[in-house]
Amino acid sequence: MKHSCVVKSAMSAALLGFLALGMTSTSASAQANPATTTFQVSATVLKDCIVSATAMGFGNYTGAINHAQSTVTVTCTSGTSYTVGLDAGKGTSATTSARQMCAGACTTVAAGLNYGLYTDGGWTTIWGNSSTAPLWVSGTGNGAGQGLTVYGQIPAGQYVSAAGTGVYTDTITATVTY
Repeated sequence: MKHSCVVKSAMSAALLGFLALGMTSTSASAQANPATTTFQVSATVLKDCIVSATAMGFGNYTGAINHAQSTVTVTCTSGTSYTVGLDAGKGTSATTSARQMCAGACTTVAAGLNYGLYTDGGWTTIWGNSSTAPLWVSGTGNGAGQGLTVYGQIPAGQYVSAAGTGVYTDTITATVTY
């Protein structure tokens, strides 16, 4: 009889093993398919601005008042406060209050063609480069390009030399601080 007990034990162990496998496979089929998880995504937005400008061409100057315009475009991240300053240019005697175009090198005040840059079409508020007069222009970014008009004026009564090419030029630097 001992023999039959061993057979019964072996059969019982095999049966329990199959049942355990069945339970394991039942439990595996009950899991969700597909499995999912989540993860965090983040970025830090920094204040940023870019600036561009169009050329200002006065055309021919005949001794009468001459006007021209340029557009300085500022694009800043939304909510970013900024200022735009225009420097005095390259004329030897130039200031932000009295800019000067030159034909070649301006060696004296009389050699340059004086002009002004203004924040308004009435040519009353000089566009400068500081928090004190003449002032810079302030704004707040909205994520899109914001065009700021620069109003230029050459005063009447300047009779500078038309020698050489007669072309007077200057270079203005627009600085955005934010």
